[in-house]
Amino acid sequence: MSGASETRALEPGAPALTLDEARDWLRITTPHDDAVIAALVRAASDMCEAFIGQYLVERVCRSVVAADGRWQRLGAAPVRSITAAEAIARDGTASALTDDAFERDIAADGEGWVRFAGGAAVRLSVDYRAGLAVEASGLPEALRQGLLRFVAHLYGTRDGGESAPPAAVIALWRPWRRMRL
Repeated sequence: MSGASETRALEPGAPALTLDEARDWLRITTPHDDAVIAALVRAASDMCEAFIGQYLVERVCRSVVAADGRWQRLGAAPVRSITAAEAIARDGTASALTDDAFERDIAADGEGWVRFAGGAAVRLSVDYRAGLAVEASGLPEALRQGLLRFVAHLYGTRDGGESAPPAAVIALWRPWRRMRL
């Protein structure tokens, strides 16, 4: 089995918290700092995703993997659905594959796998949807609480303090952390 050679999100993920949720947690009633708070929500979400190794809110992703007949792991997780694939020839031309032209599997842990062993393709481009929840309200509460606490920490230290997640935030996020060897 092999891993993905290239992976990217084709669209940004939806915010993991709403501006109102963050503002309420911070006990801010005016819109004066809305731009700052929205940026902190994005930063906290990005850091959470990097820490846990998973996308929070579902988004469309694309991985380009080898088409050598072996099972190839898709690069983003957790995979919710595998929607399309293209075979890429040595000269770079791509051709769409029908659903029965390649094999796919989504493991119980959310890892997505594909395999293609046909034609002159050297790579396979796979589009899929990955994320823990379809929308932010579906995220596990511990992740949401960790995000709120981290936004508050970043807001309080925005003038040059420590930007690493506090221990309480790490403790809330750790159960969702994916480790790969």
